[in-house]
Amino acid sequence: MLPVLNTTTMPAINIEDLSEKDKLKMEVEQLRKEVKLERQPVSKCSEEIKNYIEERSGEDPLVKGVPEDKNPFKEKGGCVIA
Repeated sequence: MLPVLNTTTMPAINIEDLSEKDKLKMEVEQLRKEVKLERQPVSKCSEEIKNYIEERSGEDPLVKGVPEDKNPFKEKGGCVIA
């Protein structure tokens, strides 16, 4: 199962207004967060993603198509130019 990303919002900061020291502090803080993340090999992740997609492909309207009677974008009538 794919992990849920942390959606904590951060206040908007204009990086250009920060001192070099503050920029470096922010970078170190970000690196400390990233080092705690659990990492997996791409080969394992790609296999999981492939299986996820294949399991749901039968329900996917982009793969299967939309039945004509349930298609909200189906043209109701033609256009006639006189």
